[in-house]
Amino acid sequence: MWSTLGSSAVTDRRYNKWLNRFAWLTCVATLLLICSGGMVTSKNVGLAVPDWPTTFGYNMFLFPVSKWVGGILFEHTHRLMGSLVGFLTIILAVWLWVREDRPWVRNLSAIAVFGVILQGVLGGLRVTMMKDQIGIFHACVAQAFLGLLVLIALVTTQFWRSLANQAIDSQRFLPIKTFAVAITIAIYVQLALGATMRHQHRDLSILDFPTANGAWIPDTSAAALAKINAWRDARAFSQVTAFQIWLQMVHRFLASIIAVAIITFSARVWSVAEVSAALKRLSVLWVILVISQIALGGWVIWSNKAADVATAHVALGAVMLSSGVSISAICWRVSGKAGALRRLPRAFGTARRPYRFAA
Repeated sequence: MWSTLGSSAVTDRRYNKWLNRFAWLTCVATLLLICSGGMVTSKNVGLAVPDWPTTFGYNMFLFPVSKWVGGILFEHTHRLMGSLVGFLTIILAVWLWVREDRPWVRNLSAIAVFGVILQGVLGGLRVTMMKDQIGIFHACVAQAFLGLLVLIALVTTQFWRSLANQAIDSQRFLPIKTFAVAITIAIYVQLALGATMRHQHRDLSILDFPTANGAWIPDTSAAALAKINAWRDARAFSQVTAFQIWLQMVHRFLASIIAVAIITFSARVWSVAEVSAALKRLSVLWVILVISQIALGGWVIWSNKAADVATAHVALGAVMLSSGVSISAICWRVSGKAGALRRLPRAFGTARRPYRFAA
């Protein structure tokens, strides 16, 4: 995708095509790992394998394939995919430290290695300590880790280098840049809310959409909760609390706010003539993603949290966050270059001249 966006860029001798492709491969593997984790949670098989780092006493990599059945299949596969992502991340970090000339990019790779180790430890502690809070933290770190890898992959593209020649007025662009960062943070908070809902309650706390227990604003008084839980008991659903109901409502409200914000952001980007075509296309993609995500959210409820639908919802949320990270990084890049170019004449006391920035 990025090679298409940056097709007009002049080839940079510092650009390493295979390094960049490997970075994107690591991103894809991490997204698949998040999908695998989502399936484990959706099917409620997180403890199908009761020990860690072994698997029923076996070395994890030597566990017999014949025993990969039922929930064990999903949990063990998730562990193996986590190990694969760990190896890919370490290789990527070493490669960057050997070939990358920008210290800050090498530092990002070191943070990624720390992140993947932390993620593995959290996954193990979730099994050994059986704490839902650890599972929530595990899910949140996974999303942040993917965002970091996407940033690393982005900044190793030719497209990123080419942005040095696309600087625009940073003062005029500041609101757009701030808006992009704020939306990305809101998406991350939304993903954290979703993780909390998935790990805290095995059933949906609200079973209808777009209404909530038949109303736009649910009644969570003691009498109403007693009636709701009696109805749920008769249909073999687990009981709910007012907190769980309002947690899902906050998730819905924030989804609406994010959707409006992304549509507004896209309109703002298209209104600025100097903005690159790549950023405009990404803003449209963001709109498509958020509309699709809301539709999937409704489908999750209508399907009573079918595992494949819920996992797709998690995966698309990760893609939305990655898009936000990319868009925010591009906004910072072009506005930052503009500011640096304006400061050059004052720094040298002469007319603006060609200057080579660390990209």
